[in-house]
Amino acid sequence: MTRPFPEELRERALERFESGETIRSIGRALRISPSCVSKWSRLKRETGSLSPGKIGGHKPRVLSGELAEWLRQRCHSGPFTTRGLAAELLARGIKADHRSVWVFLRAEGLSYKKKRSTGRAR
Repeated sequence: MTRPFPEELRERALERFESGETIRSIGRALRISPSCVSKWSRLKRETGSLSPGKIGGHKPRVLSGELAEWLRQRCHSGPFTTRGLAAELLARGIKADHRSVWVFLRAEGLSYKKKRSTGRAR
């Protein structure tokens, strides 16, 4: 991932913008995108700061805590599919897609294997 532009460059661009220079000429002179200048001026106007926002981070999992315990018990109680579990969660008022259920099951080491048939007829 790329790093944000330094605040010093942002300040120089806004000084030029406030002095009346056009956004395109600022972009050419500082070798940045003209849209950066307009976005930085909006950021300064809305927040009063030019510091970049947070990049990356961690999104907490929906399936954790009490809900995770219920899901573990449900998996041990009988057959299931990821889509079926997602539907059961939705019925309980929890919006979780089958992919997030799959990630949870994978992390917990839970799976449901169908029993094989006794054999092929010869």
